[in-house]
Amino acid sequence: MYFCVSRIDRLARSATDLLNIVKELQNKGVELRVLDQSIDTSTPAGRAMLQMLAVFAEFETSIRAERQMDGIAKAKAKGTKFGRQPKATDDVTADIRKMRDDGLLIREIMTKTGLSKATVYRALAE
Repeated sequence: MYFCVSRIDRLARSATDLLNIVKELQNKGVELRVLDQSIDTSTPAGRAMLQMLAVFAEFETSIRAERQMDGIAKAKAKGTKFGRQPKATDDVTADIRKMRDDGLLIREIMTKTGLSKATVYRALAE
């Protein structure tokens, strides 16, 4: 019986994970076939090729992650802000505090502003 996958990176994220999956499949009597790389784990050459490709795939993932972190660091150094825009702007936060000082309940503030409970509490805590 065979388990077919188009590419190795569609099956696992690391070489260790891939080899564990292949071992588990083999324990169940199932061999792995990778269609794009023409790998068949029922042969010794196929198992060797799978292990080599797994190591290179993990190496490539590590390099990509390093490049991504470098890009994020450069963007932050230039002043780029990440994440979504806060819903409670300074004006909204001031309005929330004023409503709370006027004695409004949190749920009333939520209704008037259309914000969630967490956002209202976060605005009050700032």
